[in-house]
Amino acid sequence: MREKVHYPIGVLIMAYGGPNSLEEIPGYLADIRNGRPTSPAVLEEITHNYSRIGGKSPLLEISQQQVAAVQARLDPERFRCYLGMRHWAPWIEEVVGQMVEDGITHAISLVLAPHFSKLSIAKYQEKIADGLAMYHGSIEFRHISSYHDAPLYIQALADRVREGLARWPEEERETVHVVFSAHSLPTRILRMGDPYDSQLRETARLVAQAAGLDTPGEPPRWSWSYQSAGRSPEPWLGPQLEEHIPALASQGIRNIVSVPVGFVADHVEILYDIDIEAQEVARAHGVRLERPPALNTDPRFIQTLVDLIQEQAAPWLGD
Repeated sequence: MREKVHYPIGVLIMAYGGPNSLEEIPGYLADIRNGRPTSPAVLEEITHNYSRIGGKSPLLEISQQQVAAVQARLDPERFRCYLGMRHWAPWIEEVVGQMVEDGITHAISLVLAPHFSKLSIAKYQEKIADGLAMYHGSIEFRHISSYHDAPLYIQALADRVREGLARWPEEERETVHVVFSAHSLPTRILRMGDPYDSQLRETARLVAQAAGLDTPGEPPRWSWSYQSAGRSPEPWLGPQLEEHIPALASQGIRNIVSVPVGFVADHVEILYDIDIEAQEVARAHGVRLERPPALNTDPRFIQTLVDLIQEQAAPWLGD
């Protein structure tokens, strides 16, 4: 007999969070650092970075648009979407409390990040558990932990590659090199057997294949890089993008398309770390660097999320 489910099924979509003004940055950094003090130099650097991209993070607005787009493709009588942020408002724990108050008994969770790591996605799921404990809730959650090889997600990224290549005349496109990237994590995840690195490289391979970047008998027209490493003394996964670009330039590569597959929204790690910092490095080495937009509300990316949600909810729907 199918388990009795009280509709609507909750859909908790989560993102990292970001400051909505320069004044919020100290509190935002304190939350990320679990209350540990932030040095004045780091605070000044982060504030400067955000000031260069408009004085705030656009992540909340883009995430709200993504959630609204998902909700528009789901039956509102069966699904109700919520947005929670890991490190800023709307806090995941408080959103879980709202779901409890709304009478949600069954829910699906996913993070707006396609690749699983114990240091990232698992932390969001811990926040859900904390919220249920805080608000004495008993919601049954089914977690979508990764979707790094979802076909429509791969297709959407392959189109981003094509969009980037199209910025050069057709006769020059074979000289263009594509660099895929994602947020770096400490190298200790490799010793932990964490799947993050392998999932990312699988995504890059699938996108390169779909975009026609691999020609038998010829050198690959793409490579992998990490970016946006944290400010801790331990080693982080590399090579970092600002080091990888000069290495490519030393091989004679002068045209690069940047496609950050680990991010699904245009926010600070893209708008500053690529569009400003990496761009400055590229210019200094005589490299033309182009970056097509992140997926944001790309219809195929949104449909990827919808398909994942419906697949997870299928045992509860009884269709």
